[in-house]
Amino acid sequence: MKNLLLKIGINGIALWVTTLVVSGVKILVEPNAPNATRQKVLTILIVAIIFAAVNTLVKPLVQIATFGLFLLTLGLITFVINALMLLLTSKICDHYQVRFHVDGLAAALIGALVISVVSIALHAMLPDDVKR
Repeated sequence: MKNLLLKIGINGIALWVTTLVVSGVKILVEPNAPNATRQKVLTILIVAIIFAAVNTLVKPLVQIATFGLFLLTLGLITFVINALMLLLTSKICDHYQVRFHVDGLAAALIGALVISVVSIALHAMLPDDVKR
């Protein structure tokens, strides 16, 4: 349970940073709304949960299906898979009317790169006993 909450927290922070850095990855909350900050935090939390579920349930199946491409591209297909997982998260959010949107594959590729870098940095800052 602790690892799941940690994963969701790191995903949330990485997604938040991505919305700040990548112009095509957006939280669609009105800035002048009375509870704009609260809405953004809640949206990031929901998106982080959806993103964690997509990465836990769908990503391993896609990785198995694309194992040949993984070998052929020396692992670079991983960035495309991560971008596709971010796009899938955006589509799920659109379906459930969560205010999160990724504009296209280019934004998803850059967003996936930012999420990966931020996640790696956050995991590196964790003490060893928390990582286990």
